[in-house]
Amino acid sequence: MGFLSAPATVDKREYWGFSLYDWANSGYVTTVGTVLFAPYLTSVAETAACGRVGTTEDPCHTNLQVLGLGISPGSLAFYVVTVATLISALFLPVVGAIADRSPRKKLLMCGFAWVGALAACSMVFVTDGRWALGALLLFIGNLCLGSSLVVYDSILIDIAGPDDRDDVSSRAWAFGYLGGFILLAINLGVVTAHDALGMSQATAVRLSLLSAGLWWGLFTFIPYLRLRDRPPASVVPVGGGSLIRQSFGQLFATLRHIRTYPMTLLFLVAYLFFNDGIQTVISVSSTYGEKQLGFETQVLIMTILLVQFIAFFGALAFGRFARRFGSQRTIMGGLVIWIVIVIAGFLLPAGQIVPFLAMGAAIGIVLGGTQALSRSAFSQLIPKGREAEYFSLYQAGERGTSWLGTLVFGLVHQITGSYRPAIVALGLFFVIGLVLLSRVDMRRGIREAGNIQPTLV
Repeated sequence: MGFLSAPATVDKREYWGFSLYDWANSGYVTTVGTVLFAPYLTSVAETAACGRVGTTEDPCHTNLQVLGLGISPGSLAFYVVTVATLISALFLPVVGAIADRSPRKKLLMCGFAWVGALAACSMVFVTDGRWALGALLLFIGNLCLGSSLVVYDSILIDIAGPDDRDDVSSRAWAFGYLGGFILLAINLGVVTAHDALGMSQATAVRLSLLSAGLWWGLFTFIPYLRLRDRPPASVVPVGGGSLIRQSFGQLFATLRHIRTYPMTLLFLVAYLFFNDGIQTVISVSSTYGEKQLGFETQVLIMTILLVQFIAFFGALAFGRFARRFGSQRTIMGGLVIWIVIVIAGFLLPAGQIVPFLAMGAAIGIVLGGTQALSRSAFSQLIPKGREAEYFSLYQAGERGTSWLGTLVFGLVHQITGSYRPAIVALGLFFVIGLVLLSRVDMRRGIREAGNIQPTLV
């Protein structure tokens, strides 16, 4: 696979170590986070609350009791993700500040990964009414994933120069989609054929969750063995005290002075808008396909796999476009395609599978590319010595605003009674992101951050 080989100026050992962490964590993201765990946890919670799994004709209306509050079993998984998201927005900047001062970045990244992988493996024990254990494990897994990604993103700057980052980021993202696709395809095969394999569907799901944890944990050994630790770059002095105290001081100093890097801040705000649009389209697409267009679960699963598979090639293609046109213009082109996608979603005819699959293929083409290039472009705008901290703002900001798109989607649906205007309303996030990104002067931002200018931006 020569098209996935390292650029000539990037150490091949570290390139493979970096790329295969995307491969490792995507097994958790797809199998646990995207497809299997939320419906399974809902079933366990409904059984605990009502003595049975709710159905469309006979739903479970009995609440669970959590800290004296009544929680609907059907909402439990989403509330857990929301709480983990909000806590991540506060916790990740501290992780980033610690990483910038640590001489053992890869151990910090892999440590978070292994704790998260252990939580995912332990999901095999979520059965017989243990919904509280499932909620706790989902919280730990999501928090550890975000923490490991903060450190991981900052390592991109350590291993790749300014002219190589688009390539390295895009190829690593492609590895992630390929790994996620392979494991998800295997697990969906096991769940679908559970009778032929002599097990219940619940057992098949729990074994799939275990496989995602093992996949994440075992493949994380590759970056641990191949990446090199480096001495921390100089950071702004913020006084003495423990590492954690210094890290809080560094964080507060950065928040006070980020306005001195206006292009970095503008890029970050643009990213928060268009990434929220991307995440919302992905999260609501199954609901849109089922409730508005009338597709069965098998069609939705096939579409998810198609998106994962196409995204592998899309990320590689966007990396090549960036080499020719620069990352900023390539991202902007991707946002135009996203706007076309949501308009096409509004016009999709119900019950016709070919147009729906075509929209899934279009999403796959731009999904990985826009996110991979956003990571590499933002890396150019970060002041030296604050890589992990700025990427923590990148990750935390993403989590702190990720509810806006779903809020708009829900409100428009409630007002209109249809998912069609709700899906097209998400185009607003891409339009705002595109306008803000067009106003970012990348070369000025790179110069203000004190970084080397790449050939193309």
